[in-house]
Amino acid sequence: MTTEHPTSPAPAQRTEGFTESVIREMTRLAHRFDALNLAQGFPDFPAPEAIKEAAVRAIMADVNQYAITWGAPSLRRALADKYARHQGLEVDPEREITVCCGATEAMISALLAVINPGDEVIVFEPFYENYGPDAILSGATPRYVSLHAPDWRIDPEELASAFGPRTKAIILNTPNNPTGKVFSRAELEMIASLCTRWNALAVTDEIYEHIVYDGATHLSIATLPGMRERTITISGISKTYAVTGWRIGYCIAPPRLTDAIRKVHDFLTVGAPAPLQEAAAVAMGFDAAYYAELARAYQERRDVLVAALREAGFACRPPAGAYYIMADISALGFSDDVQCARWLVEHAGVAAVPGSSFYHGPGKGSQQIRFAFPKRLATLEEAGRRLLKVRDSLG
Repeated sequence: MTTEHPTSPAPAQRTEGFTESVIREMTRLAHRFDALNLAQGFPDFPAPEAIKEAAVRAIMADVNQYAITWGAPSLRRALADKYARHQGLEVDPEREITVCCGATEAMISALLAVINPGDEVIVFEPFYENYGPDAILSGATPRYVSLHAPDWRIDPEELASAFGPRTKAIILNTPNNPTGKVFSRAELEMIASLCTRWNALAVTDEIYEHIVYDGATHLSIATLPGMRERTITISGISKTYAVTGWRIGYCIAPPRLTDAIRKVHDFLTVGAPAPLQEAAAVAMGFDAAYYAELARAYQERRDVLVAALREAGFACRPPAGAYYIMADISALGFSDDVQCARWLVEHAGVAAVPGSSFYHGPGKGSQQIRFAFPKRLATLEEAGRRLLKVRDSLG
């Protein structure tokens, strides 16, 4: 067993501004207490047969060596075709697409490629937990702007005041994790006008683009006037095709930005898994019926979990997109979100994520818990039965 010497070299100061992933911590606790994992957003049901069979074919055909660093040609062409069909966005597969090791790597590659020390990056909160650390690791100062509960609205004055001469980018996640908010055209136009005014970039994470409910529509900000040349669009196959472990994501950006992103991506990871890129190219060709059924099935799961949470005493609104529910715990008697999350995993056998992990300031999110519902209906129904222990404990 080794022990650290008190004068051994210290870690980099940039790592002191954030903690390890709370989401992954809750997954570890779920394993420890044999709890249902509604913390981490991965499906407990199979991926589509067509994409799995395509991966097997590629492996058996010996597509097992490095792909082109910025992505297999077949996948880049398929992505360009898909964006033309679904968003009306014309993309050059040779000069504007970088395939990465998941949307997570795409985000940090994009920020490292465009941020200079001293720049500021605007982040909406509550936020997916990577965005703040990514901005800090890139040398930027995050500027946080609130999405106001319960409907997660933007305060236009608050947003406008966050922009300034040091603003390099705004990170936008729509449909949003953790809130389920789908940004409206009017909101995107407001953001676009501020980006244009301050010559800032929009770095937009659209990983949940096909998971929307109740008539909501996903719109890429890159399609708005003047935004094509100042938007980095990030997405991936993890959520839409139930393959979170494959780690295939991508950036779409103008050629000058793509050149920089490709350099960073090359030195971070070299390239994404070659056979899985070929399978992803097959998935890009799925027809409209696949995406309609995807949204329908997730809406059914959403409704089951919303009803279960309400019956157990949580307050929550059905999300408009993505596959998470931010629930209010203020009526349940817990001192804060961390105590609630620990009680749930240890005593109810359900793992969720403390809401405070999606905020940067102390005390924020202390009455919120995030639940993920990319699970079989049987899993969600069992979770509902277990969550009744919360109501029963209030007695």
